Amino acid sequence: MSDEVATVLVLLAMLVGLVGTLVPILPGVALMWVAAVAYGFAVGFDVLAIVVLVAVTALTTGAIVVGVALPKRAATASGASTRSQLAAAIGAVIGFFVIPIVGLVVGALVGLGIGEYAEKRDWPAARASTIAVAKGFGVSTLLQFAIGFVILGVWIVWAQAVIW
Repeated sequence: MSDEVATVLVLLAMLVGLVGTLVPILPGVALMWVAAVAYGFAVGFDVLAIVVLVAVTALTTGAIVVGVALPKRAATASGASTRSQLAAAIGAVIGFFVIPIVGLVVGALVGLGIGEYAEKRDWPAARASTIAVAKGFGVSTLLQFAIGFVILGVWIVWAQAVIW
């Protein structure tokens, strides 16, 4: 496979990964990382490739941590119990399979709301926790998109060096 073909295929994978940061059914930054590694195997590893892969790996790790930590932090800060957070995780898994595209987030929020109400028997408190977690999901999604955009930019520097 020529370097040009590899570049186009990896660019498409990178763009799908970038969209995946916004659409839960698509793989996000993890796909971008896999695409970058595959690009290295396709075009070869030189010093620039290693630097880019280290940067992409660090950015990917940061994006994954943000995706998990911010909603969890929002839940904890809003007073959501550990049981409610477990209900949110279960709801996320169920939602992923029941509602295409947005089920992961919807399921997590419904699970958290139900878990909080079961725990506290207080709808306003359950609602407040659910809203706080929804904001955490929103912020983490925007940050993952931004990080994905940076990953794409870093990879483009490498791709330009390969093609030119």
